[in-house]
Amino acid sequence: MDSFLYILALAGIKLGIVFTLVLLAAAALVYLERRIAGIIQDRLGPNRTGPFGLLQPFADVTKLLMKEDIVPEAANKKIHGIAPIITLGVAFVVYAVIPFGDYILINGEKIYMGLATAPDINIGILFILAMTSVGIYGITLAGWSSNNKYSLIGGLRSAAQMVSYEIAMGLALVGVVMLTGSFGLSDIVRHQDGWLWNIFTQPLGFIIFLTASFAEMNRTPFDLPEADAELVGGYNTEYSGMKFGMFFLAEYANMATSSAIIALVYLGGWTLPVPAETLGLEDGSVLLGLAQFVTFIVKIFAMTIFIIWVRWSIPRFRYDQLMHLGWKILLPLGLINLVLTAVGIKIFA
Repeated sequence: MDSFLYILALAGIKLGIVFTLVLLAAAALVYLERRIAGIIQDRLGPNRTGPFGLLQPFADVTKLLMKEDIVPEAANKKIHGIAPIITLGVAFVVYAVIPFGDYILINGEKIYMGLATAPDINIGILFILAMTSVGIYGITLAGWSSNNKYSLIGGLRSAAQMVSYEIAMGLALVGVVMLTGSFGLSDIVRHQDGWLWNIFTQPLGFIIFLTASFAEMNRTPFDLPEADAELVGGYNTEYSGMKFGMFFLAEYANMATSSAIIALVYLGGWTLPVPAETLGLEDGSVLLGLAQFVTFIVKIFAMTIFIIWVRWSIPRFRYDQLMHLGWKILLPLGLINLVLTAVGIKIFA
């Protein structure tokens, strides 16, 4: 019983830390996106609320909390309220299997740096793919339940887009699984130790996965589900107040999540650029755990900068171009990548 309470308390502490970090990361990404957009477009960006505009994200949240929650009279009110919860919930649930480092030894006991108290969830990749599939429901139900033609079109676009690109994303990940021999994210990270990053051994798979990630995040150039020039606001047209804020927060939480997955699967995760022994760090030490965590965060930060840069540099695709890219280009490339990976393993393994 004491062991169970200990595990429960430890999981609760980890959950609180991760939840706080994700919320702060989302706020930081909102600020960062506006600043980078200002630089790219030769304007200032936020600079009034707080020093250097740092409090602007918190001012936005306060504004959303004070706004009236308006629900269309003809809308399905229950589904209308559940949809943003599904979308935001999926963005947080994925962190259940994301490791932030290897482990820390405390009184001879290994404490793993992640929400999971087990050494590793050996189906981490499958769990992530399953959760991204569930994420489709949030946006699709939001569009349908609003009883608005623009919202409905946005929801249908999202369903078609996310299903189409999930196939290519899955094929890209299969190549990594073939090389590693495991679905566990920690195993995938350890396999990349010593600069054997999968971005070098699976360059085609990385490009496919990165492109599919943009589609899964519904960000430019794949923001067809909300395309304001065509659909007013798409699936979230009929949302206001904090419900709209939850969709907004989910977008940036998904950006951090996608960056974390890319860092783990293709950029070596928490592995240090030099061996730990060179830095005088012992396995299981707190300093090594901290170094691994910082390394992982830096890689996530670099990926988020790239994602923001792409948004403000590339125009939106037409919908036929979106489907053409997913089915006629990425899907065949994903199959080719599997064949090349299998041949490479047979020759060099």
